[in-house]
Formats: sequence, structure tokens, C-alpha cells
Amino acid sequence: MTFEAEVLGRERITDHLLRLRLGGEGLSGFASTGVPDEWVGLVVPGQFQSRYYTVRSFAGGELVLDVVVHDVGLVTEWAQLPDVVGQRVVVTEPKGSFTLPDGARWLMLVGDLTAMPAMARISEEVDLPTRVWAEVPERVPGYLPDGSDVTWLAQPGDGESSLAEVVGDLVWPEGEGYFWMAGESAQMRAIRKHLMRERRLPSTAYDVMGYWRGGAQRQPRAVDPGPIWRAGKAAGKSDEEIWADYDAAREQ
Repeated sequence: MTFEAEVLGRERITDHLLRLRLGGEGLSGFASTGVPDEWVGLVVPGQFQSRYYTVRSFAGGELVLDVVVHDVGLVTEWAQLPDVVGQRVVVTEPKGSFTLPDGARWLMLVGDLTAMPAMARISEEVDLPTRVWAEVPERVPGYLPDGSDVTWLAQPGDGESSLAEVVGDLVWPEGEGYFWMAGESAQMRAIRKHLMRERRLPSTAYDVMGYWRGGAQRQPRAVDPGPIWRAGKAAGKSDEEIWADYDAAREQ
């Protein structure tokens, strides 16, 4: 199912982050999943391909998306046009994957700028001791909830990330918890292998997603992981095999 929404407003949060407020009668049937890392596909005018963005919030019929902007990209170029307010876009039904296990005593969130909207919402909605590691080009004061235990990490450069090295050096809390992470796909592949093979965590203890692909032509997430995950489980595949299928789809 898709919904047609009107751009009600646009706000620049930082040099690299824009907030879009969407609304109108076309969103009357839209309903949040309540999953704190939920995302929607967004199709902007003049384009037919969707790109996936975290739902920063949905209340009173207004959908808020925070978009990372760069020099090139289907959505990033459109979002910076002077006449974007008043234009109509298409959004898909929201989906999410954040699943806090029973008995979790702590939460660790790690991500780059593309993960900031999800990390902010998760921090607001999950009542657990939470630590955040954010790899960003500049700090975003006030974006994460007050009292968040945040470690700000310098971003190596546009289209680059070193989060795999950061995660490899983390000191983990005692007891059961949940590890959530999103960022550049190659980094996420390395981190999933680390969690599976070295830390030997069960799949219920973490969620690690590639939100974009690095390289000369930076690409935002254009593959919905939900169908791939469900098909893999139905086929009896292991978590590692399913994530390999997702990564392969991302590279196409």
C-alpha cells in the first residue's frame, strides 16, 4: 500500500541533515507500526525508485522524515530545491525490525549520520540504560534525548566509515541486552561477522543493517530487508545466509 503526501515544511537541522514534514488527506490511512526504527519508502516527484528513510515521528497526521543530504542522489537533490514545500510525494507502509528481547537490561546503539534519526527515536522510546556511538561530520546538539550517554566519533570522510573498528574495541556490559546498529553496508557486513563468529551472539540479541553503500557513487538504501528476511526464514536459511542475500541485493 502507498500513500500520497504533501510536503508541509522543510527545516535544515545541520549542513548535512534536512527535516521534511509530510501530511495531507493522502496520509489519512497511514498508521505507525510503533517499532522505533520503522522506515518508509519515499518516491519524490520525477522519480520512480523509492529510497528508504526512518520515520522520525508520526503524530496528528504528520509524518516527519530526517534526510541526510549530499551533493548527488535522487532524494537529496530534490529535498534541497527551493520549491519543495507544497509538492507531493509517495510513501509506502512503514516497517520496522527493532525487537527488544525479553529480559534485556541494556541497549547499545551505534551508527553514522544516516542512523541518527533511528537512534534518536529509539533512545526516546526505549526505557533502558542506553549508550550511543555516533559517527557524524558534526555534532547535532539537542538531537538525541537529554541524558543520553553519547560518544561522538569523527567521520573519516564523505562516503567513508570506520565503525567496524569501533565495534571491535567496545567493552560490553554484563548481562543480556540488545545491540542495534546501522550505517555503510561494507562496515555492517564486517560487524555482523564479528557478532556472529567472535562474540557468538544469538540473532535475537542484535540488529545490524546496511543503510547505504560507500564508494565513488554513494548510494542510499534502496532495498527493503523485510521480504528478504521473511523469504530466507521460510526457506530455512541461517541468519548469516539471509544477511548475505540482503547484502547481495544491495550490491546489484
